[in-house]
Amino acid sequence: MKKQTKGLVIINTGQGKGKTTAGLGLLLRAWGQGLRPCVIQFVKAGTGRWGEVKAAEKLGVEWHKLGDGFTWKSKDSGEGIAKALHGWEIAKEKIASGEYDLIVLDEFTYTMHFEWLNTSEVIDWLKANKPSELHLVITGRYAPEALIDYADLVTEMTNIKHPFDKGIKGQRGIEF
Repeated sequence: MKKQTKGLVIINTGQGKGKTTAGLGLLLRAWGQGLRPCVIQFVKAGTGRWGEVKAAEKLGVEWHKLGDGFTWKSKDSGEGIAKALHGWEIAKEKIASGEYDLIVLDEFTYTMHFEWLNTSEVIDWLKANKPSELHLVITGRYAPEALIDYADLVTEMTNIKHPFDKGIKGQRGIEF
């Protein structure tokens, strides 16, 4: 009897560090198993040249950067909202295409938290259009309760201790 693959909806949320890192760990594992991954990054600056972006380019992983910068002012930015809405259109296209086995929607929870997108409409669209075998990883703080209920796996990152608290700057290869 052949095992049936069920595409999981996985959420990494919470105030602690490591949400994107965990999602990218899944992406790397999927890539290593010959699966077809894609990243759609919300909020973070589209000009970012972080280590994970450079690695994805070397691996040939499709990566879309659709933010105007990760600042807490982004919630009030017309440009940021427009980019996020455009990002959701790209995400819907990629999700529905059937061309991918795993898609990471990085920092996507903010689009619902800031009410740029309606959570119920996002969930309804996913229920109607996400291929049953597609694994979907969603990261970011403030995951809406309805999204948590919809997901198959939810991990909450808790900040216990962070070098920033001691004034230690972000470290190359760790934070970026």
